Amino acid sequence: MARILVVDDEENIGRSLRLILEREGHEVALAKSVAEARAEVEEPDLVLLDVRLPDGNGVDLLKERKQRAPETPVLIISGQATIADAVEATRAGAFDFLEKPLSRDRILVAVRNALEQRQLRSENEQLRVKLEETAAARMIGDHPAFLAVVEQATMAARSDARVLIMGESGTGKELLAAHIHAESPFAAGPFVKVNCAAIPAELVESELFGHEKGAFTGAAAARKGKFELAHGGSIFLDEVGDLPVAAQAKLLRVLQEGELQRVGGERTLRVKVRVMAATNRDLGAMARRGEFREDLYYRLCVVPLRMPALRERASDIGALAGYFLEEFCTRNNFRQKRFEQETLRVLARYAWPGNARELRNAVERMAILTPAGEIAAGAVPAEMREEAGGEPRSALHQARQEAEREQIRRALAATGGNVSASARMLGLERTNLHKRIKALGLGRDKQESPATN
Repeated sequence: MARILVVDDEENIGRSLRLILEREGHEVALAKSVAEARAEVEEPDLVLLDVRLPDGNGVDLLKERKQRAPETPVLIISGQATIADAVEATRAGAFDFLEKPLSRDRILVAVRNALEQRQLRSENEQLRVKLEETAAARMIGDHPAFLAVVEQATMAARSDARVLIMGESGTGKELLAAHIHAESPFAAGPFVKVNCAAIPAELVESELFGHEKGAFTGAAAARKGKFELAHGGSIFLDEVGDLPVAAQAKLLRVLQEGELQRVGGERTLRVKVRVMAATNRDLGAMARRGEFREDLYYRLCVVPLRMPALRERASDIGALAGYFLEEFCTRNNFRQKRFEQETLRVLARYAWPGNARELRNAVERMAILTPAGEIAAGAVPAEMREEAGGEPRSALHQARQEAEREQIRRALAATGGNVSASARMLGLERTNLHKRIKALGLGRDKQESPATN
């Protein structure tokens, strides 16, 4: 079933078209003028548009609509058509040109062809995006901790259970979500990604749930939200801990009822969406402190997964660096390069507080600044070589670092991220604790106030 807008000032034509199309199962809206067509709140799947309208020219409206919604096919209808009209309409982007009196069979064939082409284009676009996501979602590594989380994600993917992916920034939470989508029953649908931290607070609800025309200043037309766009597929809410409280309440309703309302709207819309969320913060602790809705936390955290930090899977650094290098050279038409073994040893000794994202940036920098085919250890950024120290990491050294990391984590969790209080608890100077937090790659709660430092 499609939503079709018929724009014709002849009432008999409008009624006839509505009767024909509704019998085929379509939803039909009627407009008698350019103004009424512009006032339509929801974007249709197809438009039937008369050339001669009381307040304007149909071809001008066609051009306007093609700028706003180029994917929506438009069928031009006219009782006083000329070859020049048909040529102009076709050049402006009309799918077909129908002459009055309108034949029922001709109408149905044109409508079916237009809708099929729209569907084909939509499927092609989804396939293109899916192929790109599949290529981007390569899960590189064979460290046991990494393989364990991938296995858990694959098992979770087989159901529609909500997944909360935890981990430091840059560990690949979005890639894991893309992997879950690709392995799930929702794989044929869209995979919609939302960075909750990047949306201004006043626009979060509109971005997630859409808005109606005139809902707020600047809302010149109705707009679908991310949940509507994800219908039949998956939505990935990155940095979900940054959602404002009002948006959290609406998100809870979507999760509980599968229903939403656009901003400024009264209609209740039903959506079927697989929800995945990610955070680099302790949502459980935030919920206990009242900074995040506890009921929403439990709705999101049906299957919790933790992506290990790169320093926790140091044996994968060489494989990841090689993958990033090959990808960068291919993308930029560079001749393929390779790392010397000493270079990989230096990279493996660095703590990587920015995780895989920092590694990718470092690899690209080395590829750009190294003219030779082999990248030597001297090409590793100086700050990374200095911190790596040139000495191989022993198992004892790594164990000590991990024990220290865990103690600091516990102190920060116990004090709500207050560094000064954590330093007192650990018997350290505050400045020294800051240095250790940075050196060990431990992120602090984003809502920590400067006064608590």
